[in-house]
Amino acid sequence: MKILNLNKLKNYNYLITGGTGSFGKKMVEILSKKIKPKRIVIFSRDELKQFEMNKIFNEKNIRYFLGDVRDQSRIEQALDQIDVVIHAAALKQVPAAEYNPSEVIKTNIIGSENLIKACIKNKVKKVIALSTDKAACPINLYGATKLVSDKLFSSANNITGDKTTIFSIVRYGNVINSRGSVIPFFIEKIKAKEKYLPITHPEVTRFFMTREQGVNFVLNSLSRMKGGEIFIPKCPSIKITDLAKMLKKNVLFKTIGLRPGEKIHEVLCPQEDARNTIEFKTFYIIQPTINYGRKKNYKIISNKEKGKFVKKNFEYTSNKNISKISNNIINNLIKESS
Repeated sequence: MKILNLNKLKNYNYLITGGTGSFGKKMVEILSKKIKPKRIVIFSRDELKQFEMNKIFNEKNIRYFLGDVRDQSRIEQALDQIDVVIHAAALKQVPAAEYNPSEVIKTNIIGSENLIKACIKNKVKKVIALSTDKAACPINLYGATKLVSDKLFSSANNITGDKTTIFSIVRYGNVINSRGSVIPFFIEKIKAKEKYLPITHPEVTRFFMTREQGVNFVLNSLSRMKGGEIFIPKCPSIKITDLAKMLKKNVLFKTIGLRPGEKIHEVLCPQEDARNTIEFKTFYIIQPTINYGRKKNYKIISNKEKGKFVKKNFEYTSNKNISKISNNIINNLIKESS
């Protein structure tokens, strides 16, 4: 997945919320190496993670800003002269969210609302928020908060008034080798020579993409965005037991049961959204359902990128999209974890 419009992306000042996470680190790496923007601000609440990240990324155009999306005044300070915001800050652990719902609501919903208000006030040009497959037809609190967040960012385009800020969303599934991902967990168990690998359910399937693919898709969506839409990449999904067998042949499993709020299969485009879903060569767009006086044609991005509406019964789910993750990716993951 190549990055489009490299030169255009260079002219921005970027701020990444939750910038010390696995996604944020890869975003800063790619921005620094391939785009070299005017300024990159990493906004997060963990001083230790910022200290450790500064050892790796310490260029003159990179700034580290301690703060929390729950604190609107602090966000407003951080957004001074920022052109583009990439919103990655969230509480994401599904079982933890089930046990601590009010904390997740404060960060994922109230924090999103604070960011939206601050971006409009500071006249930020573009805001793109990271979502998750768990926000489509949610059955857990984390997914529900991200669905609300998606709605907030989409509808924010209708409250900008005379400001030019536009808001869009990127939604995708699991990121390979990110913190909490199943692959590092399995590799750790295999290295410990445990007899069985624990799985929650033998039929579980998940969407997967690499961190670099995720970052490139977000940057491409920045070039494509018109405001209010949800961008969804076409990415592989795989049965978790098949993934484990790629890591170790003849592996044995022990079923431990689904965790609180866990699905057997994930959804990126629900059937209920089919009437608003447009298919392109490498991605989908779910166009917004409400546009107050700002009609946009989401089917045409450029002369080279034109889409068409999907069929009325279309849905994009992990169990209907089974494809193999390449052996090269798996081998590289094993090397990284050695």
